[in-house]
Amino acid sequence: MVEILSLGRFHLQQNRPDLRRWVPAFLSSHKTLFTVLWLAAFASVFIWQRNAVVGGFSFFRWGVASRPIPRLRPAAFNLTDFGGVGDGVTLNTEAFQRAVYAISKLGKKGGGQLNVPPGRWLTAPFNLTSHMTLFLAEDAEILAIENEKYWPLMPPLPSYGYGREHPGPRFGSFIHGQNLKDVVITGHNGTINGQGQAWWKKYRQKLLNNTRGPLVQIMWSSDILISNITLRDSPFWTLHPYDCKNVTIRNVTILAPIFEAPNTDGIDPDSCEDMVIEDCYISVGDDAIAIKSGWDQYGIAYGRPSMNILIRNLVVRSMVSAGVSIGSEMSGGVSNVTVENLLVWSSRRAVRIKTAPGRGGYVQNVNYRNLTFDNVRVGIVIKTDYNEHPDEGYDPKALPILKDISFIGVHGQGVRVPVRIHGSEEIPVRNITFQDMSVGLTYKKKHIFQCAFVQGRVIGTIFPAPCENLDLYDEQKRLVKRSMSQNVTDIDYDF
Repeated sequence: MVEILSLGRFHLQQNRPDLRRWVPAFLSSHKTLFTVLWLAAFASVFIWQRNAVVGGFSFFRWGVASRPIPRLRPAAFNLTDFGGVGDGVTLNTEAFQRAVYAISKLGKKGGGQLNVPPGRWLTAPFNLTSHMTLFLAEDAEILAIENEKYWPLMPPLPSYGYGREHPGPRFGSFIHGQNLKDVVITGHNGTINGQGQAWWKKYRQKLLNNTRGPLVQIMWSSDILISNITLRDSPFWTLHPYDCKNVTIRNVTILAPIFEAPNTDGIDPDSCEDMVIEDCYISVGDDAIAIKSGWDQYGIAYGRPSMNILIRNLVVRSMVSAGVSIGSEMSGGVSNVTVENLLVWSSRRAVRIKTAPGRGGYVQNVNYRNLTFDNVRVGIVIKTDYNEHPDEGYDPKALPILKDISFIGVHGQGVRVPVRIHGSEEIPVRNITFQDMSVGLTYKKKHIFQCAFVQGRVIGTIFPAPCENLDLYDEQKRLVKRSMSQNVTDIDYDF
């Protein structure tokens, strides 16, 4: 941020004679001002997370000594104490295992901290333990071994019925934990690198017989903090908290190629409760965030909702899917979700709720506030025919409930279709609210605020004009016009 501001001052000094004439003209252009503000916000996040790209922006650190590693637990160890070698070639699996075992004995004394020094630390998958802090120093990179023979197989997730991609066992995650309490993964923005390129290639070539494993998966655990690190190139979903409580994810950068990196979701809270995701930058090959709670009859039987989730202060990108999604695996229910201060840029979709007959469950009490879309094909999507099922045993009469969803403060530019709410006669969308919305369009077509089987309201004036399915209220929330056309279908997927 400092460098950008100083460069900006230098630029203005070079053009001082024209300053009085140039500034008013500049500020008069709303679109230009929006673009500059967006670039400033994006640049600040990108510089803040500059160490995320290996070797990138190294000139910011010239002459700066490595930061000392703070001691966050009563006992602290270095990976080198257990024989670790950070040359990118030596396999460090036993070093990680010995370190975790030593920390597992210290739970009654407050646990232990494992410091990963600068270097490239190749390893097979390993497990965490309770009362543990994994600290990645600046320029430390934990590398996942690419050979799947080193990756253990695990039973399928109980709320999914079988492996997400193949029946039977699934590959475990690279860094794994279950039935844990008080776990911290943090650092000075060190990196956990899944080296997923080989996995993506084999997946596309149909050479894998089991579902790919996530990069980090923590299951049936509580009091989890993940902060100040970079996660990149996961074989599958990147960060997957499963049936966890009290989870905080803060100041995390998540990266994968925006194309040809299949299913590399950024963060997938799955049947989780009391969770905060904040101050993150995510650019991946699928959903940046996807809130889940199980798949069809298996998720219904497991019966664990995702609830009380706060997502705020994020910059995200998804050219394949969406910035923030709910579903489509939401059969245990999703409720009490707030998404605020979100910038979605250069993406296929911004925010999306997806479900289908057979899912059961519900999505309710979801509030979106202060959303900004920049160069997004479709801004807001609710889709009720996402017909992908684990097997033929699902109940097509298990219909999800979608209700009590609000969008307040939605702005942006370069959006093709701002709203597409595709309810159905079986799965209508109820009690939806729009307020304070102004989105710049790339196509001046009629059907750009698209609705089908929707009931709800618009408060005040919004742009573009809403579909006729919604009631109109003034700024004081007094009814102006009641809709008589809630079941009208105005969905057009041609643009």
